[in-house]
Amino acid sequence: MDNNSKKIEDYLITSEPYYEPVGNEISIFESAYQNQLPVLLKGPTGCGKTRFMEHMSWRLKRPLITVSCHDDLTASDLVGRYLISGSETVWIDGPLARAVRAGAICYLDEIVEARKDTTVVIHPLCDDRRVLPIEKVGELLEAPDDFCMAISYNPGYQSILKDLKQSTRQRFVALEFDYPSEELEQKIIENETSVDSTTSAMLVKFAHMTRNLKGNGLDEGASTRLLVHAAKLISSGVDPVAACNSAISEAITDDPEMLQAVNELSSSLF
Repeated sequence: MDNNSKKIEDYLITSEPYYEPVGNEISIFESAYQNQLPVLLKGPTGCGKTRFMEHMSWRLKRPLITVSCHDDLTASDLVGRYLISGSETVWIDGPLARAVRAGAICYLDEIVEARKDTTVVIHPLCDDRRVLPIEKVGELLEAPDDFCMAISYNPGYQSILKDLKQSTRQRFVALEFDYPSEELEQKIIENETSVDSTTSAMLVKFAHMTRNLKGNGLDEGASTRLLVHAAKLISSGVDPVAACNSAISEAITDDPEMLQAVNELSSSLF
């Protein structure tokens, strides 16, 4: 089923997604939602931003329409376009327009990956106007009270060519995410998988070793997501060293020397 054929009810999250809060992010998001303020999530990859959005969608009982941004994402991809259907030309709403009409949560993941001229289309939705101009059909779509705009990005990856402009970021309430504490990260791994506390503790220790190498050979250390991947492999009977190599080491670097160094770290633990 493609996105255009899905009903808005299909975007509702009916069962509670597991999420462990690390601060007051839930209460701030709820307050921003009640005040019709857009939200910006900042943090490294795999630290729980998307899971947080799923959890908030469930808590607020609003559909969640997620768009994974990329270099080729155009304004038409977000807002909509005319398509030929049989002998007719029909207008098809994009995910942003669908979310506005339905009063859903629209989540643009890794917003800086989209073209700069694309992000401008969300500006009228993210200030006091709360409107989406659809120029091709001459419509000014007003967002209902329960519509919410949310975006995310990873500040650690940004360069001068891929940064979030002040004209965009200063429209948002910002929430900063990071990896959880060691104790909480262990709890998350154990909840998401069936590994024991000893294994989860070693995985977290290994992750911290890799995170200490950020900027010293690694662009990013092992994320909580990768630890869960490794734990699932271990739960399935894969040797812990092999699981760490495949799920973590190979995922965070291609440099042969750094790969060997990271693999030696996991071997020293397991």
